[in-house]
Amino acid sequence: MQSDQENSRPDNGRPDSSRPDNDRKFSSGNLILVGMMGSGKTTMGRVLARHLGKTFVDSDEEIIKRTGVTIPHIFDVEGEAGFRQRESAVIHDLLGRDNLVLATGGGAVLSAQNRAILQRNGIVIYLKASVHDLWQRTQHDRNRPLLQTTDPRARLTELFFQRDPLYQQVSDIVIQSGRQSAHALMLHLADEIAAFGKISQ
Repeated sequence: MQSDQENSRPDNGRPDSSRPDNDRKFSSGNLILVGMMGSGKTTMGRVLARHLGKTFVDSDEEIIKRTGVTIPHIFDVEGEAGFRQRESAVIHDLLGRDNLVLATGGGAVLSAQNRAILQRNGIVIYLKASVHDLWQRTQHDRNRPLLQTTDPRARLTELFFQRDPLYQQVSDIVIQSGRQSAHALMLHLADEIAAFGKISQ
């Protein structure tokens, strides 16, 4: 299992203290999971929140709760643009709270405004998985509107290469979500979070 601290922060991963709201990144107690669909954000988020005594929230589940309809239905009626507006509003609202583990949707990082909000309001963790593993986990899932195409694997590959640089840009910690158990990955991630907090003090 590999972990990776490669990101755009100066000084070997330390956050830039000159950025506004840098204190809230740590004082909020929030942990924010980003990554592709199928990378394990919801599963890992639940386990991590339970281990650390935080509240878990999935932004997609919150959208469903607030609208009373499924994500595919929102895509059908409002298109991707409409969904992204709802997603941004939910993320902005949720990250006004503290001590959350937030699992974001795969496309949340497409918005520059979202990326800034994520970076300001918690430690951002990129759960990175290979396209092969992502495909194995999502190929039978009909609740992925962006994969309802004639060649879903090609579409998944396209999305990965479009989004991976954005995940890298926004994240404080990059960790490979391979085939190890959720519990083992969670313990490794908890160690990474603790180490990041220490070097950032």
